[in-house]
Amino acid sequence: MSYFKVNDNCNGCLACIENCPASALDFFDQDGRRTLKHNMTKCARCGQCWRVCPQDAIEFQHLLVGEWDEVISLDLIHCRVCDEVLYSSAFQQKIDSKLNSTSEALCPKHRQNAAAAKLLPSIKKA
Repeated sequence: MSYFKVNDNCNGCLACIENCPASALDFFDQDGRRTLKHNMTKCARCGQCWRVCPQDAIEFQHLLVGEWDEVISLDLIHCRVCDEVLYSSAFQQKIDSKLNSTSEALCPKHRQNAAAAKLLPSIKKA
């Protein structure tokens, strides 16, 4: 998502680009068209572009919102007993490959109960 937005008032005068102290704006002319570019990594969100634009074309409020962009979505693994979210399936695959085994999907409480249940028969025999 682009946070640097201009409205229909933009006439490509380049005042914003010439006055950007962070060099976060650039342009290129190709095939009879002028294209403005913005680099969010370089942008200091100082508002200089907005202040100097003679056309009131820059919609600076989008740079201040700080919305979240979804980066990735992963399937989740839940405890097989209580359905509590444990971790992502990709994380489980990584752990299983490192351990050369398949881990059981249990939350800490139910993992402890399962371990205790395995010990109980040996304790009763002793």
